[in-house]
Formats: sequence, C-alpha cells, structure tokens
Amino acid sequence: MDQEEGRTPRKRRAILTAATEVFLSHGYLGASMDEVAAKAGVSKQTVYKQFENKERLFAEIVLGTSDQLLDGLHQAYVDTLEGAVDAREALRALAHRLLQSLTADSVLQLRRLVIAEADRFPEVCGAWFNSGFEKSLDALGQALTRLSDRGLLKQLDDPTLAAYQFAGLVMYKPMNRAMFAGTRQRPKPGELDKLADQAAEVFLAAYGSESPAR
Repeated sequence: MDQEEGRTPRKRRAILTAATEVFLSHGYLGASMDEVAAKAGVSKQTVYKQFENKERLFAEIVLGTSDQLLDGLHQAYVDTLEGAVDAREALRALAHRLLQSLTADSVLQLRRLVIAEADRFPEVCGAWFNSGFEKSLDALGQALTRLSDRGLLKQLDDPTLAAYQFAGLVMYKPMNRAMFAGTRQRPKPGELDKLADQAAEVFLAAYGSESPAR
C-alpha cells in the first residue's frame, strides 16, 4: 500500500511534465491524451484516473505554472530591491532578471498557449493572469514602496501602477516580438542589456528621488 501511494505522486508528476510538453508543442486542440500517456510512461486510463479529462489536465498545468512563475518573480524582487542603496543599479539588476526569466522559451510558449485558449477557458486563463502576473506586480509595487520609504524613489501614489509601468518598459518589446514572430526570434547580442538599462533610466526619470538617500 505504501509503495502504491509512493508511485501515485510520481505518476502524477510524470503526467504533468509530459502534458506540459505536449500542450506547449501542439496547443490545446492538437494535444492528444494518448501522446501524454506515452510520454509519461503510463496508461491512458491512468491519465484519466488522475485528471478526469483533458480540460482538467490543462487547468492543472496552467495554474501550476502560475505558482512557479510567481515564486520566481518574488525571489527576483527580494534579490535585487531589498536592501538596495542605489535605485538605478537595483532597477537595472531587476530589469535584467525579468528579461532573463520572462523571455525563456518555456515562459513565452506558455504565455502564447494561455492567450490562445483565453476565450475557451476564461476562468482558468484569467486565474493564470490574476494569480501570477497581477499578483506579482502587486508585490513589485510593495517593493518599490519600500524603496520610496528609504528615499530612493519619489512617493508613489499608485505603487501597482508604477510596477506595471516598469514591467512594460522592460518587457513590451521582447515579449510582443516573441508573441508574433515566435520564440526562435531571439534578441540580438546586447539588446536585452540595453533594454534593461534604458528601462531603469526612463522609470527613474518619472519616479527617481530628487535627493537620493546616501
């Protein structure tokens, strides 16, 4: 019995890993439960026993990756902004982290999948945005407020809006290019570094403290 209980979580993880690969490669309509089972090394019956149907499996993948994304972004805020003494350097470092993580092929493919299925599964895809990106930007707004409290930024009347603006400065160009041109359309050498540096400069032009703390 204990061995069986141990096998079940392993099978579930294997199915989720395989299904993520299949959905990202083929989209929802093109994804086959037979292919998921084959890649996971389990029977098709086991897939349905664990996840009931294709829709439930899709929801598990989308919402699970949202949690992973949120954890990664929170860690980036902690690593770059907490304890910072120079707003410019801290924001540059954060911009670089965001570009490195959010332009990864797997993230771009997942974003495209969620966008493509938003009308078919509005609750699931909406939850991916609300519990992932939107929640992470609320957290970024709080981190920016702490920079403001230490005199490194101006007072922020709407911290979450400021977070959206910073994220937009950083991600708009590479993210939209990848959405339309595909993940194989990679940035030119040095382009992401330039985007990160300029995003920090533009953000500080609006929100930088006139008398930065020393």
